[in-house]
Amino acid sequence: MDLNPRGRIVRVNGPVVHLAGLPDVARFEYVEVGDRRLPGEVLTVDHDLAIAELYEYTGGLTVGEPAWAGGHPLTVELGPGLLGGIYDGLLRPLSDADEFLYPRGLTRPPIGRHRFEPDATIGADLAPGDLVGTVRTADRPEHLVLVPPGLAGKLEQIAPAGSYDSSETIATIAGTEMTLTSEWPIRQPRPYRERHHDRAPFVTGQRVLDILEPIAKGSSATVIGGFGEGKTMLLEQLAKWSDADVIIYVGCGERGNELADLIGELTDLTDPTTGRSLVERTIILANTSNMPVMAREASIYTAVTVAEYFRDMGCHAVIIADSTSRWAEAQRELASRTGAIPAEQGYPADLPAALAAFYQRAGRVTTVGGRDGTVTIVTSVSPPGGDLTEPVASHTQRFVQALWVLDRDLAYARHYPAISWSTSFSRDSDAIGRWHAANGDPDWVARRSRLQSLLAEAARLQGIAELVGVTALPIEERLVLLSNRLVREVVLQQSALNKNDASCSLPKQAALAQAVLDVHHTALALGNEGVPASVLEDFDFGPLLRAKDSTGPDDAAGVVAIAAGLTEAMRRLAS
Repeated sequence: MDLNPRGRIVRVNGPVVHLAGLPDVARFEYVEVGDRRLPGEVLTVDHDLAIAELYEYTGGLTVGEPAWAGGHPLTVELGPGLLGGIYDGLLRPLSDADEFLYPRGLTRPPIGRHRFEPDATIGADLAPGDLVGTVRTADRPEHLVLVPPGLAGKLEQIAPAGSYDSSETIATIAGTEMTLTSEWPIRQPRPYRERHHDRAPFVTGQRVLDILEPIAKGSSATVIGGFGEGKTMLLEQLAKWSDADVIIYVGCGERGNELADLIGELTDLTDPTTGRSLVERTIILANTSNMPVMAREASIYTAVTVAEYFRDMGCHAVIIADSTSRWAEAQRELASRTGAIPAEQGYPADLPAALAAFYQRAGRVTTVGGRDGTVTIVTSVSPPGGDLTEPVASHTQRFVQALWVLDRDLAYARHYPAISWSTSFSRDSDAIGRWHAANGDPDWVARRSRLQSLLAEAARLQGIAELVGVTALPIEERLVLLSNRLVREVVLQQSALNKNDASCSLPKQAALAQAVLDVHHTALALGNEGVPASVLEDFDFGPLLRAKDSTGPDDAAGVVAIAAGLTEAMRRLAS
């Protein structure tokens, strides 16, 4: 990168520096500062003074050191070789995941050599998003090489099949040379042709989410909870078992040991679609709590830019960011050092706008090349004490399609995932219901509604039962409490340590939910025939409770058989 020294440092305030001598610099322009060429972005410009935030440790930086203006926004380099890598918040490869070593500035090591196979013919008129060629490797899905946005014209030259690195020209379009890699500004959304609102479900493999509070591919959700309630564990489950093509996991200010554990688990897990390690279709952005705080601010924009890059290939990409609270704290520190007027709890006044701009980049679109691609965003929020009225939590709820609230009592009772079914919500449930109805499960909406009614009615009755005793309730209400226990233990509770229960397919989810509802219906019918409530409460529901563990993740038929045998045994109580 050719940068000319034109300015100098006049003040250093932690990660914020004041620069003079850069008269033509613009807001969000990339700069490199000091003898160590620390990368950063310009925040504000006032005549001859520019204020910039730096993304590396500024210890030792002194007044008078030089500064360079890039003449362009902060960009990331996109191309083959990203999958399976570990990067920092600026998408620079971390050469050692334990020590987090990386080069200064935006200097990036070569992506290595990849085998390119041409798919376009010389003389063809190409538009943005059109296919130029394919990069294929032995262990990863094919990588499409597309005409980048802003480039169009006649294909004048294309390289033959062979091995190329990032600096070699593989095509010439209208006089412009094209390589395997391209750069894109992280704060600028990549263009698309059309946004769609008819969506398929984003299958997480977690029953409490897929059944009660589902989201669609191309949608957004956030997990809110206090310390120790299972946010990181739930997000790791989504990374391991969701049906995404590409996973971008952002460790934004979280503990480094948790991220290291996740990397180990993804490496050990087998991807069911390829039979290889799951980490090979995962990109990890590591900005842990011991790394420079300002890099967190850029990391989520880097993540969504990478996701849009794979979306343009027709992939379903999911961003899992843990957590946006730490990102917002970086915004707060930056605002305090630049003298911005604070709003709620010291956060900057433009925090809602920043959150909205981030979540708005999720969606299902027709790309500029005519493909169908999606970006799904799932984040976590860590408000003090699990307070939903805290600024980051309250503003996030306005912009996401689903809110998954963790319940402290469930977590302490070792009920995982500890999702509160009373305070969580999904704005995608109607669309997901229509999709299920059109794809072989017309009872999905009614089944979900019946489960929610059971849970709500049981919550109302439990307070009464604690006052007067369960035996004082009518038999119908006692059976509601009985069925509520079955719903919680059979449907909503899952074990991440059990290979049959860590993830659950949609057919098995439907079978387990229907089994509990059938048992409830059978119990009500038996109660109306005179079978005492105590007899039904003492009945052995063990086979149903063990069904989620004793049948495979996709074994819906096994669950149906267990449920049929159980209801038949229940009916014999009336004889």
